[in-house]
Amino acid sequence: MLKVMRPALMASTLVAAACSGAHGPAQLPALTGGKIASTPQAAPMRSDAGDILIGDQFNNRVLQVDRNHQIDWHFGDGSSKAGPASIVAPNDEERFGNFTLIAGTGAPQGSEPSCMQAACPDNRAIIVDLGGHIVWQYGKAGVGGSGFDELNTPVCTVRLPNGHILITDQVNERVIEVDKAKNVVWQYGTTGVSGSGFNQLNNPNSAELLPNGHILIGDENNNRVIEVDRDSHKIVWQYGNPNSPKTLNGAAFASRLDNGDTLITDSNNNRVLEVNHDKDIVWSYVTNKRAGSVQMPLPTRAVRLGNGNTMISDQFNHQVIVVDPNKNVVFAQGKIATMGKTFDRLNAPYDAKVIGDFTGLTPPGDVSVPVK
Repeated sequence: MLKVMRPALMASTLVAAACSGAHGPAQLPALTGGKIASTPQAAPMRSDAGDILIGDQFNNRVLQVDRNHQIDWHFGDGSSKAGPASIVAPNDEERFGNFTLIAGTGAPQGSEPSCMQAACPDNRAIIVDLGGHIVWQYGKAGVGGSGFDELNTPVCTVRLPNGHILITDQVNERVIEVDKAKNVVWQYGTTGVSGSGFNQLNNPNSAELLPNGHILIGDENNNRVIEVDRDSHKIVWQYGNPNSPKTLNGAAFASRLDNGDTLITDSNNNRVLEVNHDKDIVWSYVTNKRAGSVQMPLPTRAVRLGNGNTMISDQFNHQVIVVDPNKNVVFAQGKIATMGKTFDRLNAPYDAKVIGDFTGLTPPGDVSVPVK
């Protein structure tokens, strides 16, 4: 979510899943059921490998752009009211087959002109088909809660290999796994309780299923990344801690790499870190040192691409950039420090992935989602 509203805050064959996409062999979606209420609202989709999916947060849209910066597909009519044709302040999206999973996070008060007097909630995890129809939904449009089929500020949604959805439900201080019938089958974090003790989170911002079955969580306002044993709920690895903002300050996102290192978006320190298992920093990139940057761009997501480059959602620089290992910017969507809503401008982009790369799952063949 928008960092200014809180003092603090993120080529592979790994069998894992994260906000950066599910990794591993494709399986038919298991999600069915749920109330369907949508109308066509998107241009015909091209599921082109190499295109980039962007959660264009305060333009209330998800974009698919090619390497020539042209929009190939979009979802969201720009409205700040959650509905069948809109998505309010999307913080996360991933492509699987011909479907797109999107986190409708909602916009905080003051974040955009239509939300100046009050926040504009969304509180949905949705799956959208080729024509822009919502074919599955968890959460009620514009309604926040923690009961059955309710969310409060979902910031990260992940389709797991078993077809379930892993949702980082930020204001409810929890990470939940939801099955096709909308039952919560696993949870970390005590609902509604903010803390750093056993089974507690403070403003979680991302979650990833690791190959060993553990869950990697960007525990944003606790300034830490934690690896949690799924069965015991014990923390088995941690980087950063609530009392050390110099180590991490706003752990917005974390992803485990092929080599065992962990890529972390250290948002309030305006940087991306790669740390090894021994917690040594082996690579870093500072986004506010670029020419033309604002003082506090607060980057939100960084994902390692198959070619070794790193894609960064540099939020308040209003850009998505790709940086090579030598820290050269080799691609940029949007104009630095310039918000806009035309095809070549963005407004606080929160997340970006490459379709067909391990940062955005595109299974081979056509995948259909049956709807009851």
